Amino acid sequence: MKDYKYITLREQPELKDKAASWFHNKWGVPVEAYLECMNDYLDKKTEYGWYICLDGDKIIGGMGVIENDFHDRKDLSPNVCAIYTEEEYRCNGIAGKLLDMVVYDMRNKGISPIYLVTDHTGFYERYGWEFLCMVQGDGEEEMTRMYIHK
Repeated sequence: MKDYKYITLREQPELKDKAASWFHNKWGVPVEAYLECMNDYLDKKTEYGWYICLDGDKIIGGMGVIENDFHDRKDLSPNVCAIYTEEEYRCNGIAGKLLDMVVYDMRNKGISPIYLVTDHTGFYERYGWEFLCMVQGDGEEEMTRMYIHK
């Protein structure tokens, strides 16, 4: 298995613009929205962080933590968001390692439980996440699965 580098954005803040563009290209959320969240994290206005996996200098996986991931259950916070691993790097444990980093980092900051919304079944359970309930995504017709990690 290749040796990838796992970091928080605070460890390499110079990656902020590159990371914001990378997440934008994966999810279509405006770059400015990512930059706002990343700046708040880098400026220590929030402990909700950004986590990245690198292959050399190439971003190949990442995720963030935000207040709410565009759903109606505002009481279920914070949310892991923008979870993505480049297709050619999948099935190498990258997302799992990043999820473990997020859980460990948030727990060490006294932030627990944390939540995430997904339409996947069976994946997150492997990393200690439990199905909690169905939530209504902003502007979505179908309900979405909400998971919790305690």
